[in-house]
Amino acid sequence: MMMPHLVRHARRYFVVALVAAVDQAAKQVALNSIFTPPITVDVLPFLRFAPVWNDGISFGLLGGGGAIIAIALTCFAVAVAVILPFIARHWDRLSVIGALLMAGGALGNAIDRIIYGRVVDFIDVFAGQWHWPAFNIADISICVGAGCLLIAAMQDSRAGGD
Repeated sequence: MMMPHLVRHARRYFVVALVAAVDQAAKQVALNSIFTPPITVDVLPFLRFAPVWNDGISFGLLGGGGAIIAIALTCFAVAVAVILPFIARHWDRLSVIGALLMAGGALGNAIDRIIYGRVVDFIDVFAGQWHWPAFNIADISICVGAGCLLIAAMQDSRAGGD
């Protein structure tokens, strides 16, 4: 019989895997539909799907760093995906959700680096000639997760926590 804490650990890692799987499924759809041949698909006046290969981290940061940076980023992302859910085990619910979203996003992008040597980005948000760096579901998960952690920290500081 599994102990309750082992079930909780398994649930957390299931959420991480689920976030990464949703990210990978979306990327596969993008790869099959807009990368070969490369096309853009207008969705809204400020949103399009466009094929972008990213050799950096979220939103293209640290791009062009070469093989050493790519290996380091992949190792760091895998470490985050494995360690963060464990570290977060005693955190409040919103912080745990944030940590799991960040871990799942990190894993989704790490899978890309392992398979393709770079990350599949395809969401392009823009206003006129100004474009936000292209991103993907993993990047969204990382940002929403960080937002959850920030909100939880602000709630904790208002409640008089450390």
